[in-house]
Amino acid sequence: MNADQKMRQSASASAYGARAGAGTGVGAGDGDPPGRVRRFWSERRVPAGIVALVVAAVSGLLLYDVAAVRSGRRAMRWRDWLADELAARPLDSAWMVAGAALLAALGVWMVVMAMAPGLRGLLPMRAPERESGSGSGSGAEAAAAVRAGIDRTSAGLVLRDRAMEVPGVRSARVDVGRRRIRARALAHFRDLDEVRADLDAALHEGIRQLGLARPPALSVHVRRSAKSKG
Repeated sequence: MNADQKMRQSASASAYGARAGAGTGVGAGDGDPPGRVRRFWSERRVPAGIVALVVAAVSGLLLYDVAAVRSGRRAMRWRDWLADELAARPLDSAWMVAGAALLAALGVWMVVMAMAPGLRGLLPMRAPERESGSGSGSGAEAAAAVRAGIDRTSAGLVLRDRAMEVPGVRSARVDVGRRRIRARALAHFRDLDEVRADLDAALHEGIRQLGLARPPALSVHVRRSAKSKG
């Protein structure tokens, strides 16, 4: 029974990122230009606009209340209540500590979001090679200005189609992450080790042809389908 279970399930984790410089590694021998390709940065127009509107609304309301008090009118109830609470509660109060921690966490989160590139669903691709020669100055500048990327969902669909071309694969699912690609397949004939080896090679070739700047590691899992077990 144990031997049968071993034959019915096979898993392989092939992290080829460390072999990228080898002759058979992904991205090797393709004439890839050296240099680091940075991720795409999100413009964040909608979140920035929402934050700006909220800050403007709160600031305008506070400014109106201050101007009203200066002109002899009574302050709004919420500002009287807030002033009384801040004056009555000690600094070591649980509400004061919780409020300060919440504001600090919100500030750190906003700083991290401002410094993070965003666009996590977009994988950068390798930059095109620059032409060599005396009259290739403008061509080199144009090549340097070109940046390409591929959506992770689209990359997963391409790799899934590659996996379905492997003999013995009944169905496949490929999840593309920023650092790892996980492929799961159901086999309905052939030996599982043979299917896994062919699937591993086909996905490596598919990832190489995607032309990613930083190819993620590949993890392949193959198991026997329920219909084939019966």
